[in-house]
Amino acid sequence: MTTSLSTSRAVQTPPALTTRVRQSIGERIAPYFYIAPFFLIFAVFGLVPLLFTFYVALFDWNPIGEHVFIGFDNFSRLLADARFWNALKNTISIWVLSTVPQLVLALLLAHLLNHARLRLAVFFRMSMLVPYITSVAATTIVFAQMFDRDYGLLNWLLGFAGVEPIDFKQSVWGSHLLIAVMVTWRWFGYTTLLYLASLQAIPRAIYEAAAVDGAGGWKQFRHISIPSLRPVIVFTVVTSTIGGLQIFTEPLLISRSQTCGAIRQCQTLTLFLYEQGFGQFQFGYGAAIGVALFVLVIVAATVNYLLSTRIRPER
Repeated sequence: MTTSLSTSRAVQTPPALTTRVRQSIGERIAPYFYIAPFFLIFAVFGLVPLLFTFYVALFDWNPIGEHVFIGFDNFSRLLADARFWNALKNTISIWVLSTVPQLVLALLLAHLLNHARLRLAVFFRMSMLVPYITSVAATTIVFAQMFDRDYGLLNWLLGFAGVEPIDFKQSVWGSHLLIAVMVTWRWFGYTTLLYLASLQAIPRAIYEAAAVDGAGGWKQFRHISIPSLRPVIVFTVVTSTIGGLQIFTEPLLISRSQTCGAIRQCQTLTLFLYEQGFGQFQFGYGAAIGVALFVLVIVAATVNYLLSTRIRPER
């Protein structure tokens, strides 16, 4: 009897072990199948076009003609092109004027909404999304009218202070300011809600303990709120950098031209790329501009990431 039981167990053990092994392998492999669709979509619509852009940048690429390999000549031409440096300067200027105020304003407003006792608090919080869901075209029309030289509200108010009307669209800094205000108005509400959601996750007991120790509102904001928001700040800084350096719609709608004005006063790198690639049909040169923009975004995002990660919680 003992011998038969041992034989039975010996026969049953391998299938059970095999089942456990299969389950273990399945548990390890299954997560990769869940995330596979994202990477497949990214590869088709992100990685492949990016690699193809690098490839096209090495050619004198005529979409309806010949494709002549010219190596790095497009990049040499790019570095000697004053229009490229002008577009680069405009891009960085608009990015700084729109990103910094947007993040600071969103941070302060989120802190206010989190601590202030307001009636209809939920209404004010939800209203932050109104600029985000508003059409970019509608936003452009409204702000273009507000900043108009002859009939704009802003120039009308400046007239009371004795200031001559300013043609924002035709001046360099005026057009940059106009576009930056539009971008800030559109995105600060979305950023505010991100900060607000993270602030509400901070235990109230921490603020109460700080108040008991004599810390005022500013010290609480500086030593508790900001360090606790470090992951969200890093995220918003990086995404704002990527989006700000690729700005396209606002300057195009403001000027209604690929050059963004007679002196290219607000032409960004994306507009310059669009002009050369789809306006002049110089796909190789346009691809070189795209590569330069890619490098700029990577460098700027990396620098901002390193700077923002220096925010450390107080111990």
